[in-house]
Amino acid sequence: MESVQAIKQRFELIGNDPKLNRAIEKALQVAPTDISVLVTGESGVGKEAIPKIIHSLSHRKHAKYIAVNCGAIPEGTIDSELFGHEKGAFTGATQTRSGYFEVADGGTIFLDEVGELPLTTQVRLLRVLENGEFLKVGSSQVQKTNVRIVAATNVNMFEAIKREKFREDLYYRLSTVELNIPPLRERQGDIHLLFRKFASDFGQKYKMPTIRLEDDAVELLLKYRWPGNIRQLRNIAEQVSVLEESRSISWSTLNGYLPNANSTNLPAVVGQKKSEGDFSNEREILYKVLFDMKGDLNDLKKLTLELMKNNDGEKVQEENEGLIRKIYGDDDDIQEEERSALEVLHLPEPQLEQSSSRAQIEDKYHFAEEIEEEETLSLQEKEVELIRKSLERNRGKRKAAAAELGISERTLYRKIKQYDL
Repeated sequence: MESVQAIKQRFELIGNDPKLNRAIEKALQVAPTDISVLVTGESGVGKEAIPKIIHSLSHRKHAKYIAVNCGAIPEGTIDSELFGHEKGAFTGATQTRSGYFEVADGGTIFLDEVGELPLTTQVRLLRVLENGEFLKVGSSQVQKTNVRIVAATNVNMFEAIKREKFREDLYYRLSTVELNIPPLRERQGDIHLLFRKFASDFGQKYKMPTIRLEDDAVELLLKYRWPGNIRQLRNIAEQVSVLEESRSISWSTLNGYLPNANSTNLPAVVGQKKSEGDFSNEREILYKVLFDMKGDLNDLKKLTLELMKNNDGEKVQEENEGLIRKIYGDDDDIQEEERSALEVLHLPEPQLEQSSSRAQIEDKYHFAEEIEEEETLSLQEKEVELIRKSLERNRGKRKAAAAELGISERTLYRKIKQYDL
């Protein structure tokens, strides 16, 4: 049996991480058997290399090896792709077609993104795993196949089973042996090594000197979380190699190519959530106060309208005593300005002529409207202030600011243009 180091050289696998080495060791051990293997790991970690290793070291190495991306095939045609179909089985089936399981008989099939398979296809796949039997679409004749299945997924399978998106019995059939490929952020010692390999490859490909990272750029490279893993690292190396004139890459240059580089491996995520929660609570309290003020203004408008209709202050006072107390409080707590407002209701008829009373009441009614207008302006100012603070807190990133404010990114963009922020 070949060594791990020899396999890495043969398949151009870069890195010395113990978890990666352990996954390769397990692949070497199961390769001579016909055991079904499930490769797990995040998107972009290089899961596709494992089934190639397994097939090349198995007794099936001279037969066909077919890789199928289950997530890229439409649900309506995936059964036909995997198992074939008979002529006339569906519209457009002008001739009989052999599926992958028939073509790869005696070889290996790699089912990438197996977690995306429809439930009906999962039932068919389970039958193949149990007894090697399958039916073409539109056929009643059972066919046999002898294939070795290696599957891969970046989906949390237990979550998918819990949500009834994946069959539990199929999961245990596929994962007789499960190999996990660690994400790039857990392979600290391999990150710079991989970057240098990619940079060298692209230097040769585009016939230009190889780029080199300065010390502070290497530190940034290691601290970044790499959500796209090796695939993202390779893309960054290619972009920098092609676009940068200087072959010495500084921290600031590399930082420009890394999305969300300032929110990398820092443990400030918890604190950030707390900050967002505090901001949300502050906003809710502010809105509650403003809505309460609006309710009080509506009550004032109702009271002044009653006065305008009836022209009888004492009657209005009697009928709306509860409303007056709600607005101004109990007699003992009435402030000087509130007391003067109540005196309008208490003025005897001889002291204030009807026309004068009506004029004062109308003045108060218009005053209430002005207050409401000021309140609208105040709400707008508060909205502008909240948006500005959120954009500053998120360093101008609209997507993060929109999430913090609880609105869509399109709405935020519209308001930024509206308020000229």
